[in-house]
Amino acid sequence: MNSLSIAVLLGSVRRDRMGSRAAKLVVRELERRGHTVHLVDPLELQLPLLDRMYKEHPKGGAPETLERLAEIYRRVDGFLVVSGEYNHGIPPALKNLLDHFLEEYFWRPSGIVCYSAGGFGGVRAAMQLRMTLAELGMSSVPSLLPIPRIAEAIDENGMAREPIVDRSANRFLDEFLWYAGALAEARTGGTPY
Repeated sequence: MNSLSIAVLLGSVRRDRMGSRAAKLVVRELERRGHTVHLVDPLELQLPLLDRMYKEHPKGGAPETLERLAEIYRRVDGFLVVSGEYNHGIPPALKNLLDHFLEEYFWRPSGIVCYSAGGFGGVRAAMQLRMTLAELGMSSVPSLLPIPRIAEAIDENGMAREPIVDRSANRFLDEFLWYAGALAEARTGGTPY
């Protein structure tokens, strides 16, 4: 497989967030496979609450952070979205991060890495997230990477504490990268509009 460029969108800005563990795990594995990874962390970006989408700013007049993100998004072949489950839904910081853009996502797949402190691994939030991602033009691949009891499953450095986490992550990434590669090739021939 050719080297791909992947954006990993971290969905939480909470002080004691666990999503960074899952993000580190997938970033490390993607880099090990020879892919270029762009970690997008809303805590570092400090994006304002959505008032204007990137496309609603005059050309070249968007805040510098949005210009940088748009440039990254236009270059990537796919998006891995790391989402916790907050009250059975997606984190507000993730929704805010996603909603700043639209066309930049088109014709690229997304993969959902979801997690929770409990036994469901964030799958309730993932089902809602699928609808949002499809509406944004980056439909999610069929599989998920759910990580239940994340504090026990992955350490602070993103290393799996249980072999099943690595096995699941590898299967999930195999599928996601297949879609990302297939759509990257298809985009070279143009898109429907």
